[in-house]
Amino acid sequence: VGALVVRPGRVTLLASNIETERLVTEELSGLEVTDTEVFPWHEPARREAIVQHLAKGSSFAADDASAGLPPLPDDFVRLRYELTEAEIERYRGLGQDAARAMENAARAIEKGMTEPEVAALIADGCLKTGILPIVLLVAADERVRNWRHPIVKSAPVRQCVMMVICGRRRGLVAALTRLVHMGEVPEGLKHRHRAVCAVDAAMIAATIPGARAGEVFAKAQEAYAENGFADEWLRHHQGGAIGYQARDYIADPQSSEIIEPNQAFAWNPSVRGTKSEDTVLVGEHGFEVLTAPSADWPVLTVQAGGKSIPRADILVK
Repeated sequence: VGALVVRPGRVTLLASNIETERLVTEELSGLEVTDTEVFPWHEPARREAIVQHLAKGSSFAADDASAGLPPLPDDFVRLRYELTEAEIERYRGLGQDAARAMENAARAIEKGMTEPEVAALIADGCLKTGILPIVLLVAADERVRNWRHPIVKSAPVRQCVMMVICGRRRGLVAALTRLVHMGEVPEGLKHRHRAVCAVDAAMIAATIPGARAGEVFAKAQEAYAENGFADEWLRHHQGGAIGYQARDYIADPQSSEIIEPNQAFAWNPSVRGTKSEDTVLVGEHGFEVLTAPSADWPVLTVQAGGKSIPRADILVK
């Protein structure tokens, strides 16, 4: 697609090849495209001329620098924060499929596998359901303890694996993290994982419409301290709003963004060697974990904000 020009009652598709009908029927089904314009892919100036003609005599802005139009204001992105019912239904399906792909990969891991082999299991499960893993992170053993955002290297799996994805389907992105341990989990790791789940639960409980993202961050800082890891929040970002980007914004102590109803968030607190992360939809009357673990995945139930909040535990194999 070369561009979409949106006017009241009209949506014009600009395509850079002659397969316009296929683009409309296969890629843009459900979008009310009223007419089309075709320009040769090797003549980009023709595209600019068409856009300028369509925009002539009206006030237009663009999400790129096309045709010399002014850029959309920064606040425009906020219009997509509050999801529609149709988007929420798509998000639910995406979240369930992403969690299932992660769990299936986790159960297929064997000792001696390398991080790329684990990543391939995750990617295979995602791609089979139309999910593109735009972020795919894997760490094994010592690398789990050393890195909170681990790009895939060649380390073999001996005991512990951390797996992270941000998966995109039909525009929306779901994020989640899961851990697997071969054999009994050491008490130290159990303790740290309980702590990070408590922080995650505190953040989820505080994520309510009308609250500021900085207030949620303050709850995270309190929870880190209460669980004996006061400085761990300094070592990695804690996540933030999610939707059509892996993060629409990342929260920090000064964040003034107002949480909207029907907005999605993915908090990702971490303590050395572990992390807790899921994609959560914020509603007027509570929250919904879109990437919730299945019934046979172990969970920890944490009390936060007067609520019992289940968080994904470490899978023991």
